[in-house]
Amino acid sequence: MYPDFQYLFQALFGAEMPAWLGLFKTFGFLVALSFLGAAWATQEELKRKEKQGLLIPEIRMVETGKPLAMSDLILSAIIGFIIGFKVGGVFGHFADVSPDPMGYLLSANGNFVVGIIGALAIGYSKYAEKKKQELPEVKIVREVVYPHQLMTEIVVIAAIGGLAGAKIFNAFETWDDFIKEPIHSLTSSSGLTFLGGLIVATILFYFYTRRHGIPFKHMCDAAAPGIMLAYGVGRLGCQFSGDGDWGIYNTAYVSNADGTLRSATGADNQRVLQMIGNAPSANFPAPAWLPRWFFGMNYPHNVGHEGMQIAGCSGEYCNVLPVSVFPTPVYEAIVCILLFFVLWMLRKRFTRTLQMFGTYLIFVGVERFLVELIRVNYKYDWGFIHPTQAEILSVVLVLTGIGLLLFYKDKAPQPAPTPERMI
Repeated sequence: MYPDFQYLFQALFGAEMPAWLGLFKTFGFLVALSFLGAAWATQEELKRKEKQGLLIPEIRMVETGKPLAMSDLILSAIIGFIIGFKVGGVFGHFADVSPDPMGYLLSANGNFVVGIIGALAIGYSKYAEKKKQELPEVKIVREVVYPHQLMTEIVVIAAIGGLAGAKIFNAFETWDDFIKEPIHSLTSSSGLTFLGGLIVATILFYFYTRRHGIPFKHMCDAAAPGIMLAYGVGRLGCQFSGDGDWGIYNTAYVSNADGTLRSATGADNQRVLQMIGNAPSANFPAPAWLPRWFFGMNYPHNVGHEGMQIAGCSGEYCNVLPVSVFPTPVYEAIVCILLFFVLWMLRKRFTRTLQMFGTYLIFVGVERFLVELIRVNYKYDWGFIHPTQAEILSVVLVLTGIGLLLFYKDKAPQPAPTPERMI
């Protein structure tokens, strides 16, 4: 696996790479790509709906030429200090920061001197910029802002809401681990529950669209293909980093001491039982016409430090799973990226509002419910059934999607006033 760019480039080029590359995590990089992909797809759909007349622009009355307010100057200086404080603290401490960048960002560690320099630099930059724009008399300028021009704000909301929701719901999904190490659970780059992120981000979007006069139903339809793409690409991040989001054990394969994977033999049976205990498992050798890694992977150098120590390995990531597991992130990445293309091809054929979003909910719910059959998650004890959190949410999403397709009807169109506000 490739928990960071140092491991990734070493695998690509077959040579030792500098330690500072370890600051850049593979999972974070692919998550960033997933947001960019979702932003592109959503923006294209918003533009299409604007041309159809379904979305109208927001009129903003903007005051220009005002002198810089002291509060803005102080805020800029604070932001500059935080950036300088944290960035300055990284230099010379790569070995300490690289294993847990998120933990470092949320800690009190940093470089005070570089923080002061950052405060002065950004504070002065803000002052100089505002001074150039200052006019003898304040003017009010009318700006027309279309929904697709708000993508930067939309991406920020999606990132904050999605990551917060993913962490919160993951805490409930892995409650025992969360109780043991709550701070590490919340700040770790691994351990994210997509459906939780989807729910929280959707709630934030609802209030955001109301504020800007954007019909929420059209935003749901516009965002659906992009969210599916983001989920698929994000799952690649889980796969390449080995963040623990894999399936049940596949006892057909076991790990050698050096981390390589081989087919299990009869002599391995007792050893396998000792290693996995009562954990869910299956024995499914790969058919000859399919690659072995599609059915069993042992995730060497995984970012979660899970499994046994790799012989002769030194460094931060030296663990490998003793028995292979089903690589469920691979399955989800393939399925969700294919489903994105399906939604993208169908988007112009949907004639009713929320058909796209309803179809998306059914797709993502069915996909996640099926993959839960071979994933390991905390199960709730409801007497006669023992569902996981993801299975419960998946059923809710599928039923909601079916309800939207069968019962939702557009209201008679009303002339919508163009939203106008002063900023």
